[in-house]
Amino acid sequence: MLKITVENAIQYKDKFDSLLDEANHHLADLFQSTDSYTDSKGWVNLNEHASQEKLDRIISKAQEIREQADAFVLIGVGGSNNAARSVIESIGDKSGTQIIYAGDTLHPQKIQETINKLEDKSFYIDCIAKNFETLEPGSGFRVLRKLCERTYGDEYARRVITTGTVDSLLHKISRQEGFDFFDFPLNVGGRFTAMTNVGLLPMAVANVDIKALVKGAEEMKRSLIESPPSENPALIYSIHRNIFYGLNRKLEILSSFDYRFNFFFKWWRQLFAESEGKDGKGIFPVTGEFSEELHSIGQFLQDGEPIIFETFLEVINKNESYKVPKDHIHDQFDYLDGKDFSEINRMAYEATVEAHKLSMPVMNIQIDSLDAYHFGQLFYFFQVACYVSCKLMGVNPFNQPGVESYKKEMFRKLGKL
Repeated sequence: MLKITVENAIQYKDKFDSLLDEANHHLADLFQSTDSYTDSKGWVNLNEHASQEKLDRIISKAQEIREQADAFVLIGVGGSNNAARSVIESIGDKSGTQIIYAGDTLHPQKIQETINKLEDKSFYIDCIAKNFETLEPGSGFRVLRKLCERTYGDEYARRVITTGTVDSLLHKISRQEGFDFFDFPLNVGGRFTAMTNVGLLPMAVANVDIKALVKGAEEMKRSLIESPPSENPALIYSIHRNIFYGLNRKLEILSSFDYRFNFFFKWWRQLFAESEGKDGKGIFPVTGEFSEELHSIGQFLQDGEPIIFETFLEVINKNESYKVPKDHIHDQFDYLDGKDFSEINRMAYEATVEAHKLSMPVMNIQIDSLDAYHFGQLFYFFQVACYVSCKLMGVNPFNQPGVESYKKEMFRKLGKL
């Protein structure tokens, strides 16, 4: 089960204790649906959108795609693809159907590159769009839908999947054209959709064990409900984030020495930036891909303006192994002879924690392994912690008025409004 520790925790104990009751009250509100956000909390009860029946339908469709397609095009942006991509790029089957990401850019070269990737490949496409008004997936879907139609003629519709809200324009188009439609839950915002059709279908196409992922989330939920408040990892994390924010630490860097978290970082950044960043408040989320970025942003972390706190994400049990070979060339790295890179990486991590905790507040989040089950734990843990952190900060965890503002201006310039 996920564990969290806070370096030098004793110095924050009084402030932690003063916020504990309030944070625990917010946690209870979340699980009991007693606050005003009930129409945005469909992700809390996993059985609502990740029941065995729904999972079986997803797995069946994914098997069809893997058997009949060389490529699967995920058309979506932000919350419509970040969760799936974070799992697929980390633990997905790279030998099977290729996952291609589209609908996340307006750059013509990237669109052309996507089309080029599909030359001489059999493919399916999945357009994921909650309200089917967002420009990137909408325009991307038109391009790829036309490509699919040119490639497969009258049979193209069976290779098109849509994921949107029931009775939306996308749903109506799907009924008219005969596309296979999966619902995008109306009561779940995009950044909270990891364990719905939105995230689970693409993961399943990559042969990820989505039942194990949902099980991990369910067990995390049970743990967060049953843990004593002072030992509850979501409360520990959310409370300390707000303590550090009150100490003028306005940025959080989520760091890891495991490169497999690189796309998970994108999901985490969106979750916290879009949820907290409003009403002139919020902790700005940044990420550190270590050890590479120790040679760049590491300088700022240790000697720059003290506005950052750090959270490390660590995998404990690793099966990877590669030992440094001996060499006849005297390159002054003989002290590494026979050492395993897993040990070297671990030493680099421990040294970084020791150095950074002298300059900033540091937390450590540990999971036992990096597999579907533990990804489920991570998704649910961070979603709950984000909700509690927002409530402590005094902002709505679920709206995104700034995003809507830029869209209105963009649509005006394009002539839609």
